[in-house]
Amino acid sequence: MKLYKLLKRTGIFSLFLFSFSCSRSPVDLQEATAGDILTAVAKHKGEKAVLVNYWATWCAPCVEEFPMVMELSKEYADEAVVLFVSGDWLDEKESALEFLEKHGVKGLSFIKNQKDNEFINGIHKNWSGALPFTIVYGKNSGYVVDSWEAKKPEARFIEALNKAINEGMKS
Repeated sequence: MKLYKLLKRTGIFSLFLFSFSCSRSPVDLQEATAGDILTAVAKHKGEKAVLVNYWATWCAPCVEEFPMVMELSKEYADEAVVLFVSGDWLDEKESALEFLEKHGVKGLSFIKNQKDNEFINGIHKNWSGALPFTIVYGKNSGYVVDSWEAKKPEARFIEALNKAINEGMKS
């Protein structure tokens, strides 16, 4: 108890707490296979639609569309989950983490930890491996309702999200 009082009085305790709390990232960047990502998507079936955005720090169109995808993740937070999957090499994991933090991403994100062809084929049969790649899963079915390669306008994302959220609802 005396040590605590001494540390508190000298400010060292506060400095220790500050440095400990600042070292923790709001992003949980996990290494993942295609199967790991599909399992994460399946956890939301019946609760929320899921949009998965595959990107890389070296991919200019990925970087350009990222802020828009982040905004949509905030706008649709009550109805959809957005997961980000970095296609960067594992030795670039720190760069990917810094990018995610810089853009305000919080929670679960992934970085590919599987050979390219196995990973790509495990995610979607029609994906060539080009980035960015976006795939949207229906809220109720958990099935793919839309997917596309390359940078697309916000309207495409909104249309796919609304379709995924409202699938199976009667008009």
